[in-house]
Order: sequence, then structure tokens, then C-alpha cells
Amino acid sequence: MPEIRRVAILDDYQQAAHQYADWSTLPEGARLTVFTEHLGGPDEVTAALEPFDVIVAMRERTAFPAGVLDRLPNLRLLVTTGPANAAIDLAAAERDGILVSGTRPAGLTPTAELTWGLIHALTRSLPTEDAGLRRGGWQRTVGRELHGRRLGVIGLGNVGTRVARVGLAFGMDVVAWSAHLDPRRATALGVTPLGKEELLATSDVVTLHVPLSPRTIGLLGREELALMRPDALLINTSRAPVVDEAALLAALTSGALGGAALDVHSAEPLPADSPWRDAPRTVLTPHLGYVTDATYEVFYRDALDDVLAYAAGRPVRVLAP
Repeated sequence: MPEIRRVAILDDYQQAAHQYADWSTLPEGARLTVFTEHLGGPDEVTAALEPFDVIVAMRERTAFPAGVLDRLPNLRLLVTTGPANAAIDLAAAERDGILVSGTRPAGLTPTAELTWGLIHALTRSLPTEDAGLRRGGWQRTVGRELHGRRLGVIGLGNVGTRVARVGLAFGMDVVAWSAHLDPRRATALGVTPLGKEELLATSDVVTLHVPLSPRTIGLLGREELALMRPDALLINTSRAPVVDEAALLAALTSGALGGAALDVHSAEPLPADSPWRDAPRTVLTPHLGYVTDATYEVFYRDALDDVLAYAAGRPVRVLAP
């Protein structure tokens, strides 16, 4: 059976790993190190993780492309939370003799819930009013009602469907598009299927719920953003590369777009000098979509189970290229 010597848990920003799993059950002699800050780029990652034979990664917070995996000669097990991870080169891992295990899916419902939190934050200017009230002000903005407005959902999968149902409950006109949208399923949900261009041109709120893939990178670029109304709002709890960030920032700065709420960013954690920190008409959150107690309980417990199963010579939830 494989011997486990050193285990690393990465990007535990909230110091939650010990709260949601009993890591004292690791095999005798295994040394656990928890990294509570992001390690940085490839050089910093490989320098810090070179001694470890087991690494537990939280979603895509730290990337493991071939160039990183090839520089981790001691690594034998890489655990990712979630059943898939686009930031891990599975083919390179297999070539290097590194087993990759995942966990059960979690975080779909909280991502949909956060989406609505962001929609409300934008339409009712909640961050602005909260800050103003704390400074002694009172009622500085006029909000927008959602009832009767059009919600455009790009990606009607697990998360998009949850978001759409809430929109319908608010009395919104919900429309949807995706590359493989099933019109009959959309209609059965009470959602109107539309072409992408019409959805963008007619929606009051556009919300993104597509997985990151070569097909979805740059899905909304300069031309697509130009189709949106100047008072329209864009919500992204999907993945940052789905939107051309430079084009979005330009549209917000020029007033061509009414506002944006972003939970995902091209560089995470967001750099101190990021222009997004001063972007107008925005609500920004630090990739909180899946960060809830119930999700962490699944992720950390399953991650520990993966490590113990590997140590017992019976690996589980193995991810293949």
C-alpha cells in the first residue's frame, strides 16, 4: 500500500479544513501542512509543494498545468474538490504517474443563491446605500423592480435552472440561450428559448451559468456586450474568461452598460492594483459562489476520504483524462 509522508491542503482562506473534516485520522506518520494564503504563480507553487506526495486543492484556486506537475517529483496523489477541475492537466498527471481524485459535486444551489444576492445588490444599490448609511447618509439611490423585467439566462444547466425558477417566482420574463439548449425543456420550465443576440439585446439582466471550456472562453466579447442595452446589468458567477474583461471594463467606464456584478475574476485573489477595484457601477465578491458550510462539509470530508482510500490501496473517484 502507498505510504503517505506529507500532505498539503491549499488555499484554506477561512482556515476551515479542520472544522469540516477530522484530519487527525491520516495514516500514522503523515505530516499535514495547511496553506491559508494563495501560494502565487507556478514558481512559487512548485517551490512550496515540491516535498509533498499528497496535495488537496480547493477547486481552481491553484492551477496544476503540465509545467507545474512536471516539477513536483514527489507528488503521487492530487485531490481536487468537486468532480472535475479545468485547472488540472489530467493527461500530464497520468503521464507523470500522479493519481487525481475528486469529490462529490456541491455548491450548485449556493451559487444560484449568490447570483440572486448580486442581482439585488445591483438593482437596489445595496453596497452604496449600506456605505452611505454608515457615513450618516439616508436614501441616495432609486432602485429597480424586477417584476415584469426580462431575465436572460445563458446556460440553463443545474445552476441556470435554479436561477431561472427564482426569476419566474419574481414575475420576471425569463429567457435562455446556450449552445445546446433543449427548447422543449426550457419551455417546460416556463422559460422562453431565444437566440444569443436577441437575448442580449432585450434582457434587463443577463446572468451567466456556463462551464469553462474552449467553446465558452470569450463567449461575451466586445461585439456581444455592444448588443446589450445601456441600462442592462451583467452577472457572472460562472468563470471570468467567459467574458472579455477588458471589453466589459471599457463598457462600464464609458457608460455603455448599466452595471455588472462579478464573483469570478481572471486573477484570483484579485491583485491590489486591479482596475476592477475602481470600476464604476459594479458589485464585486471574492468567488463566494460555492463557499458555504454545506459545500465545505462535502468537499473536505470527501477529500479526506480520497486520501485515506488511496493510502489503503483502494483509490476512489479517480479522474481520467
